[in-house]
Amino acid sequence: MKLLITTLLLIFNLTLFAQTTPFFGDYNRTLTEEGKHEIEYKLTLNQDGAFLFHSYSKIQGGNPPEVNKYGKGKWSSKDNVITFSSNKKEDFNDKYTLDFNNSKARFVTKNPKDKTDQVIKTKLTFLESGIFWMKKLDVFKV
Repeated sequence: MKLLITTLLLIFNLTLFAQTTPFFGDYNRTLTEEGKHEIEYKLTLNQDGAFLFHSYSKIQGGNPPEVNKYGKGKWSSKDNVITFSSNKKEDFNDKYTLDFNNSKARFVTKNPKDKTDQVIKTKLTFLESGIFWMKKLDVFKV
């Protein structure tokens, strides 16, 4: 009986330490200047560990004026850092050309212990990436 109670308490305590932060979901960032340019980033992290990324830019006087770039692959998390990877054989083709290997992003959210009225939007901040314009990019959870 003692063994059964001890086992149940151990299982209960382990669930307290389980990761409760749901990283998966849609993230978005739109940068616009009326009549001049529009840049939009969309990132989807699926529960199965796959991700899809789409970058759209429409720049007045740009050559070409509209550009769509796509990336896909797998993601994993450790603590609050998301690591992205892309398989050269499976994740690249004529459409999906962005290489997310060596890309890392930090998951930022309001600490549950913070009882202030401060508003902190849930976001991913890219810390490292082989894509030069991804470094320090924030995408916000929708």
